[in-house]
Amino acid sequence: MSDALLLDDEALGLPRQASFRARHALLKRLADVVSLPASRINAFERAVTGDLLVEMLRLASEDEREKVAVRLAPLNELPNTLTRLLLRDEPRIARHLFEQCASLTDADLVAAARDAQQAHREMIAHRRGLSEVVSETLLSFGETEVIQAVLKNQTARLSQVAIEGVVSLSREAPELCGLLLRRPELRPSGAYVMFWWAGPEDRRIILSRFGVSREVMQEVSEDIFPMAARENWQDPVSRKALQFIERRQRNRAAIEKSPYDSLEQAVAAAEAGFSREIAAEISYLAGIKPLTGAKLLSDAGGEPLAILCKATGMTKNDLTRLWRAMRRPEVLSDGTLSPAWERVLVTYDMMAVDRAQTVLRYWNWSLSSALTPALLRAIREGDEQSADEYSAPERAAMLALASDFGR
Repeated sequence: MSDALLLDDEALGLPRQASFRARHALLKRLADVVSLPASRINAFERAVTGDLLVEMLRLASEDEREKVAVRLAPLNELPNTLTRLLLRDEPRIARHLFEQCASLTDADLVAAARDAQQAHREMIAHRRGLSEVVSETLLSFGETEVIQAVLKNQTARLSQVAIEGVVSLSREAPELCGLLLRRPELRPSGAYVMFWWAGPEDRRIILSRFGVSREVMQEVSEDIFPMAARENWQDPVSRKALQFIERRQRNRAAIEKSPYDSLEQAVAAAEAGFSREIAAEISYLAGIKPLTGAKLLSDAGGEPLAILCKATGMTKNDLTRLWRAMRRPEVLSDGTLSPAWERVLVTYDMMAVDRAQTVLRYWNWSLSSALTPALLRAIREGDEQSADEYSAPERAAMLALASDFGR
C-alpha cells in the first residue's frame, strides 16, 4: 500500500487519540483499503471491507469516526452501508460527506433527510445541484431554516408540488415570501395567492412581475366568441375560460338588475354610506363575485382596490371615493400622505388595464368559481393534505380563504 494512502492525524487536521492504538491503526488501514482504486480492489472486496469498517465504527469514538469520514469524503465510490452510517452520524461527522462527497446519490440524500436530524437537512440543503426529489423531501418537514436554505440555493431544482407547499407554509412564515419570489419555478398561480399575506414590497413585485397580459390568448380565441354566442353560451367549460380571456371587465347584464346606473354611481353611493348590499352591487357591476369583492374590500393593505378600479376602467377619483368609503385615511396626523394610500396610488399608476384585469380575474376565478362544496368543506376542515385532488385555482382558494373560515 502506497504512503499516499496512509494519512496520519496531523495530515487530516485532527487530534491524535492516545489510547487503543491498534484500533486506531486498523480503522485507518481499512479506510485506506476502501479508498483503493478499482484497479486494486474489486467491488465485492470493497463491500466486505466496508461492512467490517461499519462494525468497528459503531463502537468507535466520535474523533475516530470523524477521521474516517474525512478520509472517505472525497471518494467517487463508497460502500452503501458505510455511507448510510456516516450520513446519519453526528452533524460534525456527517458534514464532511455532505460538503465534499460528490458521489452521494439522490437515494442517499433522501434517506438521510428522512432519518437524520434537522441539522443534517440544513447541510443537505446547501449542497450544489439538489434534484427535485431531494428538495421536495427537505421541504416536506416544514422546517423554516431548511426551507430558507433550499430557496437560497440557486443550484437547487424545485418541483411545482414543492413550490406550492412552500407557498402554503409562507402564510405562517411571511419571511419565505421574498425568497419564493426569487425562485424561477414560482408561477402566477402561486404568486397571486401568496399576495394576500405578502408584505408591501413583495406585493409590488408580485403585481409587476406576474400581472401578465392576455393579448395572445385574445388573439387566438377572437373567433371563438361568436361561436360560443351562437351556442347561447351553454358550454360551462368554454364560457368560464372565455370570461377570463375577454377584454370587457364590467358585467353589463348586472346593470339592468342594479339600482345603480353604473359602477361609478355605486362607488359614489358607498362613499355616502357603505353597506353589505352596496359592496355586493360593486362586485356584480365589476364582473366579480361578492366573495371576491369582500376579499378585496377587506384587505388591510389596500392594493386590491387599485387593481379593482384599474381593471374596470374607473378613474383615480373613483379610487379615492372607494378609499374614503372604506373610512381609510389619506393623510397622517402630521399632514403627510398615508403609506398605505401612497402604495395604492402607486399600484394604480403602475398597472396597465389588461394586466390588472388578469390579476382581478384570477382572484375571482380562484376565490369564487373554484369553491365547490368539497372545497368549502376542505377549507373549513383545514384539509390541505389531499391538495392533488384539486385544480390550481381550487388550491389557491384553499390557501387564501382558510384563515378567513377559521375566524
